[in-house]
Amino acid sequence: MNTVRFGVIGLGNMGSYHVNYLSQGGVDGAKMGAICDIDKAKLQKFAEKYNVPAYASHRELLASGQVDAVIIATPHYDHPPIAIDAFDKNIHVLSEKPIAVSVNAARKLNDAYAVVVKRNPKLKFGIMFNQRSIGMYQKLRGLIADGELGEINRITWIATDWFRTWSYYASGGWRATWSGEGGGVLINQCPHNLDLIQWIPGMMPTRVIATAGIGKSHPIEVEDEVSAILQYANGATGHFITTTGEAPGTNRLEIAGDRGKIIAENGKLNFWRNRQSAKTVLQTSPESFANVENWHIELPFPAGPAEQHKVITQNFTRAVLNDTPLLSPGIEGVRGLEIGNAMLLAGVTQKPVDLPIEGETYDKLILDLTQKYGGRKTVAAKGDVKADMSASFAKP
Repeated sequence: MNTVRFGVIGLGNMGSYHVNYLSQGGVDGAKMGAICDIDKAKLQKFAEKYNVPAYASHRELLASGQVDAVIIATPHYDHPPIAIDAFDKNIHVLSEKPIAVSVNAARKLNDAYAVVVKRNPKLKFGIMFNQRSIGMYQKLRGLIADGELGEINRITWIATDWFRTWSYYASGGWRATWSGEGGGVLINQCPHNLDLIQWIPGMMPTRVIATAGIGKSHPIEVEDEVSAILQYANGATGHFITTTGEAPGTNRLEIAGDRGKIIAENGKLNFWRNRQSAKTVLQTSPESFANVENWHIELPFPAGPAEQHKVITQNFTRAVLNDTPLLSPGIEGVRGLEIGNAMLLAGVTQKPVDLPIEGETYDKLILDLTQKYGGRKTVAAKGDVKADMSASFAKP
């Protein structure tokens, strides 16, 4: 195989974005093979514009022989079943985030992939965690892995720059509903943050405490504000604060360790490097108010790609063609998802949640929330909402 023929399933905001750059030859070794959407009018429009085969169901597309891989860009609940159907056809899968709505569904998807990859070791499974391609985050991950910060003591992420208007939630009937989207800010805006908060330090929390606001700033039925405390096995503490109702917002990731502190904010990486171990000074200094000498460094890192989604698709294509390691393996999608599930479960029940969480417990929570809040979204779907997708992409 010299070229990967991609099928794009779902022609919404993200699906149409993928179709556009693939059709223009934006990814080496890849081309458009087919498209799929349940909206017949939209499907016909795209088929004529891009001159590609079009199918009304994903099963028809998977059986067509027109594709080697698919990008799944449907509403969230459909990601796992479509991926599993693709695996059964030995078709490579690159899924948009989140990998699933619930950790239970994500685990079952990983189990299905584990079975099929045994008979076809070359079958690839990726997820569109495009933020992993950003040089600043890669640099921070590398520094921590190399021990430059020493043992991690604290991870704090204020991610409140996800401001969304009421019109945004009116852009689709499925948006901001438990039955259609499976949640709010945690499942829609924050999957990248939740992935990075475990990918960068290489740590998963063991317990989560949280508060969550359901429809606090918008007439919707899902959470639009969350504040959480994360506890780690080594005694470290984490904080995660997010909302879609705050302006101006903040995007500040701060990680403190025994050897210093690093802040990622406004496209800059600032490192305060301790000359000595803070723990050693704490335990041995004869001074009551000892000062730990440190040096401030603005760390350089490679300039980030302008189109991060294309970077993930390019990496995925090379993985299919040349067995290049995946930057964003699909089986890792469950990690950030579980953190988000734990935050919502803790926020709604007002009880601490231990990880790994029980999948059935979270599934029941979604059913309960659907029954309690379903129908409370009062902004109706509109066809004239302006949506500049480039404005929605997360920036460091």
